[in-house]
Amino acid sequence: MKNIAIAGAGIAGLSSGIYARKSGFNVTIYESHTIPGGNCTSWRRNGYLFEGGMHWLTGSSPDSSLNKIWRETGALSELSNISNHDPFVVVDSDSKSVALYRDAEQSKNYLLNISPEDSGPIMQLYKDIRGFKAVQMPIMDVPGVKTKEKSPPMWKMMIKMLPIMPRLAALAKISVADYAAQFRNPMIRSLLGSVIPSDINASSLIFTLAGFAAGDGGYVEGGSLAMAHNMAKRFEELGGVIQYGKKVDRVAIKDNKAQGLVIDGSLIEADAVIVTVDTLSAIDTLFEKPLSDKWVLQMRRSTAPLACTFICLGVEEDLSHLPELLLFPLKRSFDFAGNSVSELSFHHYASYRNYAPRGCSSVTLALLGDTYDYWKALREEGRYEQGKQELFAVIKDRLEEQFPVFRDKIKVWDIATPLTYERYCGTYRGSFMTKTLPGEKQKFYPSKSGDLDNVYFAGQRLMPPGGMPCAVVTGRSAAQHVCKDFGVEFIS
Repeated sequence: MKNIAIAGAGIAGLSSGIYARKSGFNVTIYESHTIPGGNCTSWRRNGYLFEGGMHWLTGSSPDSSLNKIWRETGALSELSNISNHDPFVVVDSDSKSVALYRDAEQSKNYLLNISPEDSGPIMQLYKDIRGFKAVQMPIMDVPGVKTKEKSPPMWKMMIKMLPIMPRLAALAKISVADYAAQFRNPMIRSLLGSVIPSDINASSLIFTLAGFAAGDGGYVEGGSLAMAHNMAKRFEELGGVIQYGKKVDRVAIKDNKAQGLVIDGSLIEADAVIVTVDTLSAIDTLFEKPLSDKWVLQMRRSTAPLACTFICLGVEEDLSHLPELLLFPLKRSFDFAGNSVSELSFHHYASYRNYAPRGCSSVTLALLGDTYDYWKALREEGRYEQGKQELFAVIKDRLEEQFPVFRDKIKVWDIATPLTYERYCGTYRGSFMTKTLPGEKQKFYPSKSGDLDNVYFAGQRLMPPGGMPCAVVTGRSAAQHVCKDFGVEFIS
């Protein structure tokens, strides 16, 4: 039995560990934090649970191709309580509201009723969702790996995609904001721009809405951290070991071959190493000499990181009468990190058990944008905590101004900045995803180094659009590469 050392107990690390352990390897995961999950996490403050890693899950539906992977890794089970809240998002402005529903037919009829002047773009939106509905995230096997249970060949997925290829190419050339600009109704424009970041290409928006229409994209009660804990439990039940509080200094290499991991100055020997720390950081920080593979150079050159400043609020009020995701234009904009903020959106978790004390609600808001340098400058000036206080004061003021239900009811608050995610997760500039911008080709990166033997990679940076689905899939791929190279049958 060969020994596998894995750097990082996020979703990718747990996935690769589970599949490698199932396939017969001795596996130890080394995690710098005290809990599993990485970016896929949540935390408690004074009785409130703040969901910091997931708003919806691709693969929550039993009919989706990814659901099988979530169940194989233990993240989901028959006991998982999955909510598909509807309407999915609501825009509220001047006592008027516009909603987007999961069912494409319902959304079409609703939007036509409130904005008949937008009948053309609405029907195109409906057609786009219907066309993309049958397409799912492909689950592929590494060529040449031995496995009894083979994944469907890629050509079957490509046949399903043929009818939408012209439209997919057109959508990939424009941004979500461009797509939304086709609508005359300003609230519909805001509605479509609120689902995912508005500067990425529009195909991502349609794939997301099509997933909802297919019954996918639910929220797992307990959230992202519960899923990570489920995976960690599955891994340990299989005989795997997780060592927490163990920050990897570097991958030990000799004669272009992995020797193991260096932790606290000591070498931990292994026959192979799987690096699941943020790939963009790992290629420069976890090797004595930064990697120079062709794909590594491309990743450094072309990655557009997506980050946020994450605001958490504990509210002494039951907010279950409000939509779970609510977007609203501000009566008074404010400046943050050099940009004007003219609208806000918040998620609340009032309908979920144990997320807040009885009669109370946990609420989260995300200000998207690369504010890493802003927060770093504040920290260097000794004003980091002051900056958080000032941001909270503005958010509190704007919420109370437009929603009296918040007035004097916000009793707990916390803010995670890109520096927070960098500190706890080792992510590049504190970012949690990579953006695919309009006109860019989707970039897929290999799970192996071309220059080093027995070094493998997994994580959301390796394939678009990133996030939890890509983390769990690339973890599986890394384990398959290990199986192939060591002549072992892959067991799913």
